[in-house]
Amino acid sequence: MARASKTQRYCTRCGNRLNSYNGQPFCASCEAAFRHEMAQPPQVPLGFWQTDQMRDALATWHMGLVVSAYRAHPYHGRTLPQELVANWLGLTQAQLSRMEKGSAPEFLSKLIRWAQVLGIPADLLWFKLPGASAATLDDVKRQDFLRAALGVTATSAAAPLMDLLNTIQPTPVPSLVGVTEIEQIRQTAREFSTWDHAYGGGLVREAVGAQLRYAVGLLNARCLERHRADLHSSVGFLGHTAGFMAFDAYAHADARNMFQLALTCAEEAGDWHLRSKVLSSMARQAIWCGNPDDGLTYIELAMVRSDRLTATERAMLQSARARALAKLQRVEDAMRAIGEADESFSDASPENDPPWMSYYDAAQHSGDTGHALFDLAVQGRFVTEAKQRLRTAVAGHTDTYVRSRAISGIKLASLTMASGDPLEAAGLGTAALVDVGHVRSRRAADDLRELAGFAKRHPSAPEVDELRTQIDAVVAGV
Repeated sequence: MARASKTQRYCTRCGNRLNSYNGQPFCASCEAAFRHEMAQPPQVPLGFWQTDQMRDALATWHMGLVVSAYRAHPYHGRTLPQELVANWLGLTQAQLSRMEKGSAPEFLSKLIRWAQVLGIPADLLWFKLPGASAATLDDVKRQDFLRAALGVTATSAAAPLMDLLNTIQPTPVPSLVGVTEIEQIRQTAREFSTWDHAYGGGLVREAVGAQLRYAVGLLNARCLERHRADLHSSVGFLGHTAGFMAFDAYAHADARNMFQLALTCAEEAGDWHLRSKVLSSMARQAIWCGNPDDGLTYIELAMVRSDRLTATERAMLQSARARALAKLQRVEDAMRAIGEADESFSDASPENDPPWMSYYDAAQHSGDTGHALFDLAVQGRFVTEAKQRLRTAVAGHTDTYVRSRAISGIKLASLTMASGDPLEAAGLGTAALVDVGHVRSRRAADDLRELAGFAKRHPSAPEVDELRTQIDAVVAGV
């Protein structure tokens, strides 16, 4: 038997002699077996995440460093190759290498996807994982998406409708998506957004859902690379419009799915402006649904690299941030946010804003900041300031934005009723009811119910009693 060379190396897994040309720690058969076993991320014990190296990496809020620490973890018995882990994450080896060495990734949808793939415990992350119902662009299935867009569920009553819709021939997707199709989607989103502002989300939600279904289909069509980002942005714009209509109609699960679709499109396109708008709407929905802490999280995510946003967008985000802070009774922080919103809006240049920001004028800014003050004002703080902002909003909103005028008018009436002037409040509420009659908005209806609750404090005033009767008649039909 020949004497083994002093430089002879052996497979660290099976102990067999390695070929002199093999610079890896495994032989070819063990390498193949290892890759088969690691076709997907392994189930790791909880202690995997408790090592100093992993905790230090997680503390950096840098997913690239977290992945690097994951690959090098002793639990695996070896450092996992970049190409293996990249495949799990839907990346190339080069992309993962840049992620580990470059600046921290910022897009929320990608961070969520990578954390879920690796199984990182939610309590160790610096961002929140969505619930099991949250959808991404990859898991929007045609039938489920159609039900979400139309606001129906798979009940026996809805089944005939779905069967009927399935017999309708869909509009064929073009063989090549180009500038014409992209502009058509943008124009569709603008038109539906205009209808939403004027009539509320309840009347045309079905129509925008059908358009969105078609637009999503275009994402799988052939498109020149130079137009791909614009395609994703236009579909995201339409997705956001559909999502906000669903939110206004209280189809909250549908709204979350559509917002997530829009966010994914924005991040795929690298569209920071659309990303901020979608996250702002997600924050508003969370706050409305009684989760101001989640709303604040969405706003903080939207404000990452706020230097890339316009002054109007920063004002919009600070107004929403103030609303969340006020709900959380962080009074000083809320007032500071309103001040920062005012300062940003003073620098606004509408010509620099994306099309979906055209609604955010002086009236909208006054209304949004007035709404932020409302929760503090009904407790007796900043009452005069809140009333003034809401009055400015009501006076400034044109008929194009009837829903916003109605909601600000209802809030002004509620605040006036709560602060002890029932006769003036009754007049304001009656005027707001005129606007409410032109829209179908569950949000406006709930604000009317809140106004009726404040009106109960003044049972002896006939004008107030008449207002309550009118409110009951209006909300019964919503």
